[in-house]
Amino acid sequence: MESYLSSSIKQFQYYKSLGDRTFHQLSFEAIQKEISKDSNSIAIIVKHLSGNMLSRWTNFLTEDGEKEWRQRDLEFEDSYTTREALIAQWEKGWQCLFAALTSLRSEDLENIVFIRNQGHTVTEAINRQLAHYAYHVGQIVFLGKVLKGKDWSSLSIPKGHSKRYNEKKFSKEKERRHFTDDL
Repeated sequence: MESYLSSSIKQFQYYKSLGDRTFHQLSFEAIQKEISKDSNSIAIIVKHLSGNMLSRWTNFLTEDGEKEWRQRDLEFEDSYTTREALIAQWEKGWQCLFAALTSLRSEDLENIVFIRNQGHTVTEAINRQLAHYAYHVGQIVFLGKVLKGKDWSSLSIPKGHSKRYNEKKFSKEKERRHFTDDL
């Protein structure tokens, strides 16, 4: 179970890094751009993710993950006036998540936590949030790629480079490591 916790933390770190690397490629104006009517901009997705993280991971083991103070509907209104404010909110959400995860012990994983009065084991709650955040970070990356167009720098294996990437991987000795260790 210790490997589950460390693997989960690495997975969350990976998804955060995808968002970070997307923001690095975009202007603040691009981050705020809605590509169609009623779609979510990257800024709105960031606001929603941060709101979700703060709600879910604050007092994770002792309080319902849907806090009374959360104003979820407002998360879908872009109120950021600067890139710095957006990045600060992004970081605040992730810091809350990592503080909660790193405080967990393997014996906590079967404890029951609640999200909107629905009981989850800690493992189930982690899996739920990992899937939710991967979904939204995927949206951020996709929007970044659409907005940047031909000037996008791939965050994974660029098209046409699979053979070279695999050759590099298979030239190394077999060993147990997380796939993000080489990124």
